[in-house]
Amino acid sequence: MTEISEETIEDLQLNGLRIIQKKHGFRFGVDAVLLSDFAARTKPRKILDLCTGNGIVPILLSAKTDAEKICGLEIQPHICDTALRSVALNGLYPRVEITCGDLKDAVDIYGQSAFDTVTCNPPYMKRGTGLINPADEKSIARHEIMCTLEDVIRVSAQLLAPAGRLLMVHRPSRLTDIICEMRKYKIEPKELRLVSPSLGKPPNLILVSGIKNGGAELRVLPELILFNADGSETEELKEIYNRS
Repeated sequence: MTEISEETIEDLQLNGLRIIQKKHGFRFGVDAVLLSDFAARTKPRKILDLCTGNGIVPILLSAKTDAEKICGLEIQPHICDTALRSVALNGLYPRVEITCGDLKDAVDIYGQSAFDTVTCNPPYMKRGTGLINPADEKSIARHEIMCTLEDVIRVSAQLLAPAGRLLMVHRPSRLTDIICEMRKYKIEPKELRLVSPSLGKPPNLILVSGIKNGGAELRVLPELILFNADGSETEELKEIYNRS
């Protein structure tokens, strides 16, 4: 059982929403915030967030969209418990619903073609790269221990209704893998946005969306710059975090 002293309750600065986080375990980062903003612009109605972690993406999307139903799926029971308590803290149930389970079983849990939108902030590191502790929650969140990129895209294709949209945040080094796997499972890449820490620095994140059975046309969006030369947040990042 998690001790309260090991957790913090943090203000998300959006519609009074708060989130419970571990002080030393899994904590959400800017990538999850960017993904929620990227997904919100598509005006989704029924959303599933795979690898939901502490539920940050579903919680943010509850305020950023008019979606009727927002689900999150997380494989690690203790992290899922944190997400469930954050949903309860904000009074979001039953509109937001978190389930503990393996994404490879997601079709059995939710049904085929059940969502118009799937989001995912998956483990970035390929299986077999780096020295990791396979039982550590941070390792599971960062490395392909419990699922691979192909698992995410294959299952998303089954979960999406025709013309449904998959939206992901990932590392630029995996872009080729993402595009190849999307096309393999008939999700056509439609939008790509590079994210750089500051002007002139190489991108360290990408935002990618694809449409199930969509036509072939990829649009590259303007680059998202996070920080100014003096280290302050850019106006766009402030807007994404609702600080402007």
